[in-house]
Amino acid sequence: MRGMEVIDTGAPLGVPVGGATLGRIFNVLGEPVDNLGPVDSSAMFPIHRSAPAFIELDTKLSIFETGIKVVDLLAPYRRGGKIGLFGGAGVGKTVLIVELINNIAKAHGGVSVFDGVGERTREGNDLYMEMKESRVINEKNIEESKVAPVYGQMNEPPGARMRVGLTALTMAEYFRDVNKQDVLLFIGNVFRFVQAVYVPADDLTNPAPATTFAHLDATIVLSRGLASKGIYPAVDPLDSTSTMLQPRIVGNEHYETAQRVKETLQRYKELQDIIAILGLDELSEEGR
Repeated sequence: MRGMEVIDTGAPLGVPVGGATLGRIFNVLGEPVDNLGPVDSSAMFPIHRSAPAFIELDTKLSIFETGIKVVDLLAPYRRGGKIGLFGGAGVGKTVLIVELINNIAKAHGGVSVFDGVGERTREGNDLYMEMKESRVINEKNIEESKVAPVYGQMNEPPGARMRVGLTALTMAEYFRDVNKQDVLLFIGNVFRFVQAVYVPADDLTNPAPATTFAHLDATIVLSRGLASKGIYPAVDPLDSTSTMLQPRIVGNEHYETAQRVKETLQRYKELQDIIAILGLDELSEEGR
């Protein structure tokens, strides 16, 4: 506002970090916006920090088990890698995210940070309600919560939406580097800054999702057809891919099983197309 006084703090923007952030909702400044009072955190980290040196990076190829069978078999995640969730509106991205948050907490003793970049207020509120219903945010005992949501919503200034990713990243880095915990960092979404990508009209060739594929270790494509049949998570086993699905990484048995599953599903899809066009009577004996 014109005429306002500006004070130079001499320091970068700092946000609260650590276990006290779990179960609370923050904005880009690290301020709680859930009307539950101040955050009891003595630790503050600046959002602008040097990246780890290359020599410190873990180059080991290891699988991160999600506990979701279709993902672990056909499109396994890389520990420390980048994963993209692709799907249009209403096909179950949020359901899959909540499931992953639950599983990393139960199986790995880890935590999650969800970063909503440019989210609609309705989307952010719906996700918060789902997190409470699934108990990944425990209002009665906030210390048992498993996720820290950070929002820079669509109605906020561009500067807030641009830097909210750094706020969430700072919180996640503290859990990784100081607490030595496994962390899942969700950023939704890449078209507005990358993990849950809104696909316009379910078109994966649209520039928004297409330019993202090259940067990812695994891509999970959610199918509207499967969602309409009530199959959740609606993961499309033929379109979903992973660079980790190699015999030298997952082993020969896992790799061969995954390939046989994909071959069977591909044949099933081909037969469905034949039936839809020509009818069941045109199938060969082998196809039946």
